[in-house]
Amino acid sequence: MKRILIIATGGTIASTEDGAGLAPTLTGKELAARVPLIDTLCDLDFVQPMNIDSTNMRPRDWLSIARIIRDGYDRYDGFVILHGTDTMAYTAAALSYLIQDSDRPIVLTGSQQPMANPFTDAKLNLYHSVLYACDPASRDVSVVFGGKVICGTRARKQRTMSFNAFSSMNFPSLAYVRGGSIVRPAGMGPARRDHGGPRFYDALNERVIVLKLTPELKPTIFGLLKPDYDAVILETFGIGGIPAYDGSYQDAIFDWVDSGRALVVTTQVPEEGLDLGVYEVGHAYAEKDGILKGDDMTTEALVAKTMWALGQTREPTELSRLFYQEVNHDRMPR
Repeated sequence: MKRILIIATGGTIASTEDGAGLAPTLTGKELAARVPLIDTLCDLDFVQPMNIDSTNMRPRDWLSIARIIRDGYDRYDGFVILHGTDTMAYTAAALSYLIQDSDRPIVLTGSQQPMANPFTDAKLNLYHSVLYACDPASRDVSVVFGGKVICGTRARKQRTMSFNAFSSMNFPSLAYVRGGSIVRPAGMGPARRDHGGPRFYDALNERVIVLKLTPELKPTIFGLLKPDYDAVILETFGIGGIPAYDGSYQDAIFDWVDSGRALVVTTQVPEEGLDLGVYEVGHAYAEKDGILKGDDMTTEALVAKTMWALGQTREPTELSRLFYQEVNHDRMPR
């Protein structure tokens, strides 16, 4: 039988009511014990690096999870990470960059209702995740939730209560779980392989912030961010609109980039992506050196990729190369 390591980190799936609201208390082994027939799929081992609400998940925790996978990579056939749903998409994206070209599946799952709830979705999600991790065609980082398998760089939590909480953004789902079978759409094979074997990374630059444009947001905010951040991910209006009524935004953004900091431009609109060249209000930024374009990537993936890329280099040309290379289907090829 295959050997799968369950990495339990907390989240709703592990939570119980303690009088002050739900909080994680159950261990990974306790959770698996409540899932019928899961022990018939494979041999399971467990590790519990943390037991936290995923609201408290931080980049240092992503690195801890990645180290556990790296240390156990040759001993296990796959990994299932039990995680809270609120920041699962960030962790899935981060692991996609920290562990690239993995021949072993790294699956994240959780639930909208605690395992102890009589109407929980936790049992099926956990069973499906282990089932997918045991499948010989599975590889790389993914989210298994609500019967769907979503690429780790394309997942987004779209619903706060429904069991189909996650959607695959601007990219098809990798597979579906139907009963005891994995159904893979035609053409949805593994990501392209340009290098042999997995590549592990252990450095992130946490000094990255997401800034969402709103009407009358003052461009002076860029100056206020300089002491604490090395990169801004700017969520623009529509397909790439940045206010141009008095030139102050262009001055502030160009000053930010010219100071040696990174600027990633994306859109607030969840689907279809960015194109700065369409409207005059975005055109000035389309070819400016130092401005990176998020294209059709999710904000969660942009946060993780920018942290990863800046963790490897601050040199502009190399930063651009790392940012634009496709990792685990995170962007349409340029």
